[in-house]
This record gives sequence, structure tokens and C-alpha cells, in this order.
Amino acid sequence: MSLQEKPMVQKGKKGLLHVLFGRTSVIMIPILVQVGLLGWVIDYFNRVVPYFFGGHLLIGLVVSLWIINQPNNPTIKLSWVMLLMFSPVIGGLLYLYVKTHPGQRILEKRLEHMYQQTKQYVSQNAEVREALEVRSKATARLSDYVRKFGNYQIYQNTDVTYFPLGEDKFAAMLTELEKAEKFIFLEYFIIEKSYMWDEILKILERKVSEGVEVRLMYDGTCAFHYLPYRYPEEMEEKGIQCKMFSPLRPFLSTHYNNRDHRKILVIDGKVGFTGGVNIGDEYINRRAPFGHWKDTALMLKGDAVEGLTQMFLQMWNVTERREEQYQKYLLPKQNDNTQNTQNTQGGFVMPFADSPFDQEQVGETVYMDIINRAVDYVHIMTPYLILDNEMVTALTYAAKRGVDVKLILPHIPDKKMPFALARSHYPQLLKAGVKIYEYTPGFVHAKVFCSDANTAVVGTINLDYRSLYLHFECGAFLFDLPMIQEIEADFQTTLEKCEQITIKTYHMMPIFQKIMGKALRILAPLM
Repeated sequence: MSLQEKPMVQKGKKGLLHVLFGRTSVIMIPILVQVGLLGWVIDYFNRVVPYFFGGHLLIGLVVSLWIINQPNNPTIKLSWVMLLMFSPVIGGLLYLYVKTHPGQRILEKRLEHMYQQTKQYVSQNAEVREALEVRSKATARLSDYVRKFGNYQIYQNTDVTYFPLGEDKFAAMLTELEKAEKFIFLEYFIIEKSYMWDEILKILERKVSEGVEVRLMYDGTCAFHYLPYRYPEEMEEKGIQCKMFSPLRPFLSTHYNNRDHRKILVIDGKVGFTGGVNIGDEYINRRAPFGHWKDTALMLKGDAVEGLTQMFLQMWNVTERREEQYQKYLLPKQNDNTQNTQNTQGGFVMPFADSPFDQEQVGETVYMDIINRAVDYVHIMTPYLILDNEMVTALTYAAKRGVDVKLILPHIPDKKMPFALARSHYPQLLKAGVKIYEYTPGFVHAKVFCSDANTAVVGTINLDYRSLYLHFECGAFLFDLPMIQEIEADFQTTLEKCEQITIKTYHMMPIFQKIMGKALRILAPLM
């Protein structure tokens, strides 16, 4: 090779290396590799895509048929089927998890055991039932239903006090807690470290030192925002028996969806409280994140407190393995022939609870019974309005047949999506003649039904799917009591602070909110 050829060869090698390792090659070679890989993937999946989509379709079809044949609300079924259409595998697995997980089955069996156990200690007084039949056969039949499917009785001999605000209930709670001599039971959805809780806790600690038995139970979701996860241990150190219902443990908790939404306080089996008021400063208007907080509650004194005691002990003992001494906490019973069935206020009180595991929507059935039997009016306060078809039909039919149906709802929402969902029901209800009002000073958290000056319910049950189908709830059904007039008077007073919503008002609401509300209707039962 000549001297001239050597430089040319070396130059050629350098040019090749420059091409191979230059910026162009560094970019182009990975692109070519990616193109080749993409071609192989497309070719491979062209062969398996029919099987992939066919499998998706088969899974969606099988699970959808299973859902359709379940004894459940049609709207809830529709929401699950919509989810399956979007993603059969994920939707199917989620549905199977929600409906078949072992944690729910264990809890369901334990609760059924608790219900059967308490039947031997709690029974209906025959004279009270007969007296109710004389006054109202329809109400007597409702009480029979609640007794059969919930084992909750109807009582006389009970004084009832209505609290139109949380701060009124709080003041009465402190007074009654100071009188405790034997035991105090507290069961609340929310307990927040706050002025309200601090004042209650001071009394509880003092009562423990006096030998009073104190049990405290709250929902496990409190560990997210309100209390430390180890808070039960702190309470145990103070001598207070304490537990979270369904503590949240990632990948271990199997009943996230079913929360303990009840609010119960029982003192010595003689005094009981229930209603919408949790334990936190917004409930007594010491702070106002959503404007003025409108809430309500009841205090029972007398025989009907037994129902609240029963509810608490059943839920408390779900996680216990020892037999509860129910007689210790229930007031002594007299024979039906000798028991005084006179009530200082007259009328009847039926505390009742609702469980998501018994296939009986007791809370919704009680509400529907009130609506369907109303002659003159049905007046309702509720924070949320996420309705199933049955409830929409009941409300609109009542209005169409001339019953004065009025709803008081929040004007300032605590949650934007449920608020948009609630407003999506407005047009249908308004066109049927239902009158809707929004509480302009702030947020309505009360759960109140009042009808025809002789029937009312005050409790924890919202008009939404969670309360009616998924949560543990409670309330007190009141019949033929003079104080029902106080509940109606409070409704009228609250009405004066509300803005009436009309079709014209609805059309002026933000367009995005209306679109969001209608879109969310698809998944409303799953929210």
C-alpha cells in the first residue's frame, strides 16, 4: 500500500467512526430500534388483541349479569355496570372485593350474633304496642316492621327534649354528664381535639376517678384528620375504655365503605342523646369554616333510652369475645300488667338503628313511610340530597297529590361534588311541586323529618346513598308528642333564613356546577 493510500484509509475509518458515534447516529439508532420494537409489538398484539378484548367483554358480561341479579337498588346496579363498561377487569375486581371480602362477612356474623343475643333482654311492652294501635294502626305496623327487622321497640314513659342547635345539646350534655353515677357510653362518627371535646373529657376523667365506667367509641376515619392513631391507648391510660370502629389499615381493612355514622351518648341507662351533632367546634359554632352550622339533636329521659343502650352495646361487642352483661346496663323491667305506660308528654318514642349488612334499608323505609302517609305536609332538613329513584318518586308523588313538601338544604357546601349532585335533582323536584330552600347563613347538618304535626324523626340519617345503604346509622322516631310542634316551629324559623330556589334560580346557577352534577349522577351510589 502506498503512502498516499494509507491516509485515505485512515480518513475513511475516521469518517465511519464519526458516523457511528456522531450525534446523528446517537439519535437515529435508538429511533430505528424503537421503530423495530414498535413494529414487533404491533405484529404481536395484532394476534392477541381479539382475545384481549374478548376476555374483557366476557368478564364484563358475567359480572354485569351477576350484579343485575343481586337484591340491590337499581341505581346502584347501574353505576356498577357503567364502571364495568369503562374497565371490566378493574371494575369487576373492585365489585368482587366490595361484595365478597371476608372482613364484611365476619362483621356481619358478629352483628347478627349481637342482635340475637340482645333479643332475650329487650322485648316489646305489649300494653305500649296496644296503646299505639288504638291511636294509629299504620304507625303500629311501622313499629312492627322496625321490631322485626331491627329488634328495636317503641316506648312510652319517655320525656323528649329537642335541641335546635349543637350548642344547646352541648350545654345539656355537660349538665347530664356531671350527674353520671354508674356508666357513660359515647359513640360518635367524629371526635375532634377541640374545646368541645376538652370540656367533655375533663368530666369523663373526673367521673372515672369516681368509679364510673366510661366507654368511648369513634369511627376509624377520625385517625385521618382529627385524632392520633394511638389515641385509644391514651384514653386507656386515663381509665377510659376506648376503641376505633373499623380502624383503617392499608390492604388489611376490608370494610372501608361501611362507617359508623351514629351519634349516641347514654348515661346510666336513664338519659340518652342522639342527632346530627358530632364532637367538634364547628358543631357548636365556635368556629365557622362553612358559615353558621345548623344542627339538631334530641335528649331522651326514660324507658326509650334502652334502645340507645342496646345500639351501643351491640356495636361495642362486635370486636369482643366475652359475653356482655346486658342486664347490668338496662333499667329493670316491670310486668306488662303493672308497668305504668303513661308518658308525661304523651305519645311514643322509637329509637332505631340501620345496618348496611342486613339487606333492609330501615332508615329509608321509615322516611318513605312518613312521606307516603303524609296528609298535610312533610318538612325535611338534610345536608345532602343524593336520591335514588324510590325517594324521588315518593317526594314528587307527595307533592303532586297536594302535600306541602319542603326541603331545607345548605347554601354553603362543605363538599363541592355532593353539593353539585344535590342541585342536579332540583329541576325534577321543582317541576313536581316540591319546594326547595337553601340556608343562606351557612351549612345545614340537621337530619330532620317532620309531618302533619304528629310525626317526626331526628337522627343521623342523611338523604344520600351512604346513609341509606352503606353506613351504620341511628335515629329516634317520634309520634303524637306535643314537642313535635317545637320541631316544626324550628323548621319555620330556619325557613325565614333561607332563599327559596325556583326553576329560574336554578338556571342562574354556574353552568360548570350543573354539568358536573349531572355527570356525577352516573357514579352517585359509589361516592
